[in-house]
Parts: sequence; structure tokens; C-alpha cells
Amino acid sequence: MRRVTAGLFASVDGVVESPHLWQLDSFDAELGAGMGAMISRVDTVLLGRRGYEEWAEHWPTAEATDPFGSFINPVEKFVASRTLSGQLDWTNASLMDRPLEDFVRALKQTEGGEIAVCASISLVRQLLFAGLLDSLTLMTHPVVAGAGRHLFEPADPVTRLALQEVTTTSRGNVLASYGPHSTTVGV
Repeated sequence: MRRVTAGLFASVDGVVESPHLWQLDSFDAELGAGMGAMISRVDTVLLGRRGYEEWAEHWPTAEATDPFGSFINPVEKFVASRTLSGQLDWTNASLMDRPLEDFVRALKQTEGGEIAVCASISLVRQLLFAGLLDSLTLMTHPVVAGAGRHLFEPADPVTRLALQEVTTTSRGNVLASYGPHSTTVGV
């Protein structure tokens, strides 16, 4: 069975939205290497509509030497959307043909590498709470963002996670990967 993974940049105060506004100078070579290791196992990407639209505008024109651009442009991409229709313009991108959870359950049964959720806080949340996310990596930067969307919200159910791996970089970034815990408690 294929694994579904997600990696999000986070601030110390839990903001995961618009990391380009607060990453500042904390992005280092070790963080880049960690990201490279994560994407080296991925051959399928899941995107939400907004993430797809933003990335489809930017990444196809990225320099050929950009490591993320050389990964994301040719990789198979599936987009969850209630408003997009027809054929998508970005190479190897197509719309999911059924509801997200059903689509991911079926996709996990196919042959291939890891399936990564990218550019969508909503998809990460939905798959985590549905029990379909096998690994969540939070790349926490040593910065307080102050404002922005958080991954978790006050009304979320209590959800226990198991620490899979943790690494600290020379600039103080903490890469912590979590997986499902055997016990999930609803409130």
C-alpha cells in the first residue's frame, strides 16, 4: 500500500500559511536536504484548487536548475476541486474523479511511490482527520509569525500522533515527522 505524506513549513506559534513571509534567513542547507529526501520518494502529488492555481502559474516557468521545479513539473498531479472542470493546463495534472477521501483510498491501493499533499492546508487537515495521512512533517522555523492560518483549530477533535523522526538544523529549524497513533479520541 502506498503512503500519503505531507510536509508543511510552520512558525513556532503554529502558523502554516504563507511561509515566504516569515521564513526569513532560517532556510538552510539541512532543511533543503530534508526536503530533497522527502520528495525523492514521491511520484504523485495531491493539490487543492487554490494551490494548483498558484503553483500552475509559477512552477512551469521555473529555471530548469531549480530542484523543486524539476520535481513538481513532470510529476503526476491530482487536483481536488469543486469548481474546476475539464482538462488542466499544467503538465501531468488532472482533476480527481471522485470525492477526495474515496480518491485517496483507491490511489493508495495502486503501485508507485509516496503520494504527497502539497500547497493545501485543507487537504492535509481532511486526510489527517480521515485517517488517510501516513506521515505529517512539520518544518518549524525559529520565528513567531504572529498572524496567519494555523494547521489546527480550536474545535478540532483530540487526535493523538506518534513521533516518527525529529531533526534539528544548524539554524534552529526542527523537522518533526508524525504518524498515526493507535488511539484517537474524539471530543
